[in-house]
Amino acid sequence: MNILVINAGSSSLKYQLLDPESGVLLAKGLCERIGIDGKFTYKAEGKKTLDAIDIPMPTHSEAIQAVLDAVADKDNGVIASMSEIGAVGHRVVHGGEAFNKSVLIDDAVLKAIEDCIPLAPLHNPANLTGIRACQKVMPGVPMVAVFDTAFHQTMPAKAYMYALPYAWYEEDKVRRYGFHGTSHKYVAGRAAAMLGRKPEELKLISCHLGNGSSITAVDGGKSVDTSMGFTPLAGVPMGTRSGDLDAGILQYEMNKRGMRIDEMLNALNKKSGVEGLSCVSSDFRDLEAAAAKGDAKAALAQEKFAYEVRKYVGAYAAAMGGVDAVIFTAGVGENDKAIRAMVCQGLEYMGVKLDAAANDVRGKEAVLSAADSKVKVLLIPTNEELMIAMDTAELVKQ
Repeated sequence: MNILVINAGSSSLKYQLLDPESGVLLAKGLCERIGIDGKFTYKAEGKKTLDAIDIPMPTHSEAIQAVLDAVADKDNGVIASMSEIGAVGHRVVHGGEAFNKSVLIDDAVLKAIEDCIPLAPLHNPANLTGIRACQKVMPGVPMVAVFDTAFHQTMPAKAYMYALPYAWYEEDKVRRYGFHGTSHKYVAGRAAAMLGRKPEELKLISCHLGNGSSITAVDGGKSVDTSMGFTPLAGVPMGTRSGDLDAGILQYEMNKRGMRIDEMLNALNKKSGVEGLSCVSSDFRDLEAAAAKGDAKAALAQEKFAYEVRKYVGAYAAAMGGVDAVIFTAGVGENDKAIRAMVCQGLEYMGVKLDAAANDVRGKEAVLSAADSKVKVLLIPTNEELMIAMDTAELVKQ
């Protein structure tokens, strides 16, 4: 069974067509400028690539239709007919407390996703638009919602509650939700396979390090704590996001600079992180190049990032009472050997011993730790789309 995976934005739509059993990617691409003019990209092995060609896309429905036309095209497609698409898996950013796993979409599910819009005002409306467009263009095809937050719904209250007035939780649902759940779930499953162990037996720390970064403690296959919080602004410093900070800074700087709260949040989300600290870039490759030329702020930004990740690794090992493996994934985690080495440096006391030669690798599954390392260090490229496809296929088969 082939699964179409959809990640809908407000004016864009990413898609992949996958076989979840074999893991084979049949086709992928992007619809851009939806509601403006429409640009369509399509890539498939052994087929002609369509690169940002003009296709009118007044709404997401036309974008979905363009995807279906391309994958089932007589000459350039990858399937003979639409009947070869067994279901559609939709990435949905926020499921609040309503969803602790992926679900088949019905009217009640759509209503619950709508109810979570205040928690993800930029993302959930676009996700809903994508779902409704697919329902219109593909009537009768099963649809599944896969939530970024669902994997973290196994956290205990001591991990997800903030020490704030309890009414804020009861009335406004203020709590830690966590994000990147689909990625953390995927790499935790792959780690168990690589180690030849059952997920239930393992204590893992998953480091999803990219422009957005989060660390998750996975105990017995379940998320028990994670660094992002009520929003994706919390945790370690990121490309342009501050990560954790003293909330008193907000009042101090807003008073001093005459800033409004929306200006402050824009600064914390888009002008902070390693870009703000380095005064160079949010891209870790630029930081590495600048640091190599003697730029002290760029070097500091690298050190600060690695230091904060290392603190979370230590904290989560303490929270779980040990750790069997540390996983590096996502853009920086998969490709930046210097950052990986900096994170692991100083963790020898808890049994982490990195092999420098093994760490000289990019973007493929590998064991990075020395043979005598008590705690394994793993590089596992994330594959959120495959995880969405696997979840979708499993639900449709039930």
